[in-house]
Order: sequence, then structure tokens, then C-alpha cells
Amino acid sequence: MTQLELADPVRTPEKKFGRERLAGFAQSYGAAIVLAIMLVIGSIVFPAFPTATNFSNIATQSSFLLIIAAGMTMVILTGGIDLSVGSVFALGGVLAAYGSSAFGLLGGLLLPLLVCGAIGALQGLLVAYARMAPFIVTLAGLLGVRGVVLAITNGGKDTPLIDDAAFVAIGQGGFLGIHWTVVIAVALIVIGSVLLSRLSGAQGLLAIGGSENAASLMGLPVNRTKFSVYLISGLCAGFAGALNASYSSSGVPTVGVGLELTIISAVVIGGTLLTGGKGNLIGTTAGVLLLGVIQNFINQVGSLSSSIQALVSGGFLAIVVIIQTILARTQRI
Repeated sequence: MTQLELADPVRTPEKKFGRERLAGFAQSYGAAIVLAIMLVIGSIVFPAFPTATNFSNIATQSSFLLIIAAGMTMVILTGGIDLSVGSVFALGGVLAAYGSSAFGLLGGLLLPLLVCGAIGALQGLLVAYARMAPFIVTLAGLLGVRGVVLAITNGGKDTPLIDDAAFVAIGQGGFLGIHWTVVIAVALIVIGSVLLSRLSGAQGLLAIGGSENAASLMGLPVNRTKFSVYLISGLCAGFAGALNASYSSSGVPTVGVGLELTIISAVVIGGTLLTGGKGNLIGTTAGVLLLGVIQNFINQVGSLSSSIQALVSGGFLAIVVIIQTILARTQRI
């Protein structure tokens, strides 16, 4: 190849463009690729892994996290964060137990949605219209809502049980070995993905996360959008809590401690940038399932302590964040 060919001004941009596209693809769908590889490895290494029962358990446990992660993805796409989802998840379960005991199926679903939606709306108002930092607002929500949960359950000593058969059937029923919670989670992801790809207003999430000032100059409803995503996050966390209470037949007040970190990890692993502006719900789904498979691997081994489990999860997240940073720089270059 001659020096003239090496300096060809047409070829160089094409190579750069191809490299950027490859980096963008890896960032968006890397979690799905790694998930597929992990499924193959697990099927070879662990005889009990590739069974219908085990896959059903992974899907069921992941369904609650996936519903919360869907709301969290919306928030992070705008450049925000919601640290209150673990506490709201616990509150949703407790309220579902009390609501179903008093008013049956509708009470078990509507009470947590109303209260948790109101919490999300309040946080959205403070972030969007009062211009308060999302980290501070939702950290206050994490502590405050957890205090409410402990207050209404006698310091966490009381665990309200659920005896309404119709409400319990939502969490424990299903077909062909698939729980209804999995079906609901998948339906929400499909609907959310369609809305994000088709609605112009939903595309504003990415614009706001990319540059809030630019989005404002474009005439996008920045404040209303930011308010909406915190409302959605509260509704998703409360709904997931209600489904979890239905699944376990009780509103356990101590669940969800540290859950917000797991959810954020799953969203980031799925390709959503913590700075906002890039991500999708399909990637989030892969991130949640990937964490579920890793946890299942740890359970298959059975001899790892909780500290080693935390080390494995934290190390995996650190690697993902480093790779994402490199890919993001490649795309900017």
C-alpha cells in the first residue's frame, strides 16, 4: 500500500465510523452477549443449571428486580438517580398485605400504587421544579420511607400475612411453569420499549440526559419529563413490592435493604450510562438476568461466603463500568 493510500481522506473517516459503531453496539448489547456466554458455560459446568425448574426460578426472582429496574432506567436516562427504590419496594409489600386483608385484590394492588406513586411524585417535584439534587432527594426518600415501614410494622417486628386467595394467585399462579410475575415484567418491558422507540416525548429522555440545557433550548418539556420518570420509578417499585408480597404471602418489612445498589448495577451493566443520554430497556433486561445467573452460579457452587459473593458482584460491576468508559470514549473520539 502506498503512502497516498494510507493518507486517503475517505478511508480514515470510514474506519473511525466503523469503530464507533462497533463500540456503540458493544455498549448497548454487551450484556446480552455475555449473558448468552454465561448460559452456555453454566450448562456445561453445572448439571443442575440447564433445567426448566432452575430457569423458572431465575426468571421469577429476576421479575421483581426487572420491574424496578425499568423505572430506574427511565430515571438514569435523564441523568438522575433514585436511591429510594429499595425502601419503596418494602413499603409496597407491607401496604399490599394490609390492603389485601382489608379490601381484597383491588386493595392489595391499589393501595401500594397510590402511596408509592405519591412518594415518587413528591421526589419528582423536588428534583424537577425545586431544582434539588436527585441524590439528596432520593437518599432522604430511602431513609424516610424505611422509617415509615418500620413505624407501621412495630419496628419491623410485625410481618403482615396475606390470606386473600385472589391476591396470592397473582404472585404464585402461572402457566407452563411460568409465574404471572414473569409475564407481567416482560409485558412492561415490551410496552416500555415500544413507547421509548415510537413516542417523540419518550425520546426526550435521551435528549435531557445528553444535555439538559440543549433539550430546554429545543423546546422539550424538561421539568415535566423529569417529574414523570420519578413518578414512574415510584410506581414500579411499589408494584414490584406488591407482587413480591403476593409471591411470599406476606409483607416482609425488612426486604429491599441495599436493593437500590443492585438495581443501579443491573441498569449500568445493561448499557445505560450513569450520566444519562444512552440506554434501553432490553439492555436492562439482560443486565438483570445476568446478575440473576451470576447469583445462581454462586448458589450452584454453594461454598462461597457472603463476603466472597459481594466481592464477585462488585468486581464484575467494576469491570463493566471500566469497559463502558472505554467504549464511551471510543465513540466520542
